[in-house]
Amino acid sequence: MPEPSGPPLHHWPDGRLLSAVARRIERAWDAHLAHWDLTHASLPVLVHLLDGPRSQRELAALLDVTEQTTSRILARLERTRYVTRTAHPEDRRRYVIAVTAAGRAALAAASDPRPAEDSVLGVLSGAQRAELRALLLAVHPPV
Repeated sequence: MPEPSGPPLHHWPDGRLLSAVARRIERAWDAHLAHWDLTHASLPVLVHLLDGPRSQRELAALLDVTEQTTSRILARLERTRYVTRTAHPEDRRRYVIAVTAAGRAALAAASDPRPAEDSVLGVLSGAQRAELRALLLAVHPPV
């Protein structure tokens, strides 16, 4: 096996470690969500739509992404029939997005994060996982 390049893990800055672990969890989460043709980016859209229809612009703001990114996510969700996108009744340049019954069912079935998190964080004890969560919440800015 070739020698890894760069410093060993215990020399990595905290940010690099957090980023690497986050990417592993994201890949595991996407693999889990693929059973329903969802991704880590599309699942929050369905969550936001549970409160009722929203414009594409509102969703982009809630997701903190561009409207162009939101449009790509919505196109995929439309293909799977998890959302509908209809013209806004008062502004033809805007769309109203609503979750469908199929979207609600997929969200209910896919929402459990445990399979993805366990595949990465399963090496930690319950106490360690609770401590990790508390630390992450402590450093995350309030929303």
